[in-house]
Amino acid sequence: MQVGRASGILLHPTSLPGPFGIGELGEEAYHFAEFLAGSNQRLWQVLPLGPTGYGDSPYASFSSFAGNPMLISLGQLAREGLLEEGELGNRPAFPDNKVDFGPVIEWKMPLLWKSFERFQPDENKDYAQFCKKNSAWLEDFALFMALKDHYHGRAWTEWEPAIRSRQPEALASWREQLASQVHFHRYLQYQFFKQWTALKSHANSKGITIMGDIPIFVAHDSADVWSHPELFYLDEAGAPTVVSGVPPDYFSATGQRWGNPLYRWDVLAETGYAWWIERFRAALAQVDMLRLDHFRGFVGYWEIPAEEETAVKGEWKPGPGAALFKALKKALGNVPIIAEDLGVITQEVDDLRNKFGFPGMRILQFGFSSDAGNFHLPHNFERKALVYTGTHDNDTTVGWYTTRRAEEQHVVRQYLATDGRSIHADFIRAALGSVADLAIVPLQDVLGLGSEARMNLPGRASGNWAWRFRASDLNDGHRAWLAELSKLYGRALPPKKASESGVRLDGM
Repeated sequence: MQVGRASGILLHPTSLPGPFGIGELGEEAYHFAEFLAGSNQRLWQVLPLGPTGYGDSPYASFSSFAGNPMLISLGQLAREGLLEEGELGNRPAFPDNKVDFGPVIEWKMPLLWKSFERFQPDENKDYAQFCKKNSAWLEDFALFMALKDHYHGRAWTEWEPAIRSRQPEALASWREQLASQVHFHRYLQYQFFKQWTALKSHANSKGITIMGDIPIFVAHDSADVWSHPELFYLDEAGAPTVVSGVPPDYFSATGQRWGNPLYRWDVLAETGYAWWIERFRAALAQVDMLRLDHFRGFVGYWEIPAEEETAVKGEWKPGPGAALFKALKKALGNVPIIAEDLGVITQEVDDLRNKFGFPGMRILQFGFSSDAGNFHLPHNFERKALVYTGTHDNDTTVGWYTTRRAEEQHVVRQYLATDGRSIHADFIRAALGSVADLAIVPLQDVLGLGSEARMNLPGRASGNWAWRFRASDLNDGHRAWLAELSKLYGRALPPKKASESGVRLDGM
């Protein structure tokens, strides 16, 4: 499948507007898809869609396979007769510009349970088929979540030893003891995927490609690690012996200690990378193409002893390299991947990306800190690339520009031939006008918002992932402006007429 030359918007569903404190897969999501189509945008990028835990990060999910039940549309459940309108009207006064995750979860989960109690699984063939089709991950995940509820959210390493280590008798006993809760979590996944699939089909029918995200690492407190401990470096109690991160660099004298458990790539290789193949298979059932986070980690990753508080005493270890992507290609055919190749990238990383034809990433905000040879300046782009004004980990373009040194601001204005008063619009024009076949803009930049709308500040303990826009923020002016730019720069063409230089969705 050929995407060609295209542009789009980065917006995670939690950031959608609506009355229930968090974005959902309901009416407002469909309105946003209509906005994308009307503004000649053919890409909608979302962050990982899994259920989030402490810190609310979509990159620290309880599962690499499951969906986030907080995204389930309550309005849709009411239309199906599973909730009553009065139950939805009796709600707290949630803020309309951010997600206050704790109160949202506290209010929404009991409503989801009410809808579950009214659901008739024995009369629903789709539900039975969903459970059967996804049983390879769904059964372990549903039990994992039921156990977390039982243990009041404690990490699986703090559970009783028998169930922590998945003794067969304990698994059978807990499945029986927590049968209703296990069933509830199966039901939540059914509703999430039913609603998400319908939304994705609608977006696709409008010519919109959904781009998802696969983090290289998984959270330690996840069904992934609990159900497959043999794939990770863990001690007898289930704790990691080594963890992920990146070494010290210009930005941090102590590096970054992310703390994820590390894969036993030798064990994965013995299985033909079966777990990774199933992870990609599940992801490609949710989205059309994938951004593969921390791509350089597949060539070599920074291994930190778990007892170390910083990343200083880590060491480089070899990743699976081409072997993993050959196995993916053999099992799944051509996989539509964008390689997140930011940071200090070696020739080996470039070689692996080029070997499989994966487009890399360029960030305009990174382009002005050195000289004219900067990798992220548009005149140095190659066509097979994805350019962003900034990503979810960056400040908004307005916020970024206002905090630059005067000298760097001067270079920006010179390069873009602007006075800087509408810097977000200048950046969007530069991204869409570049030779990079794909261009994506965070919605915050379309709206010209400042640092108050930043989605994530890496290293900040709280306050991330919360931004939402209001329905009134987007208007016909934005729609017409984006539509004109995309048409002007050749990004509004339908796929069948796209330039042959365009990025192929089938990747490898």
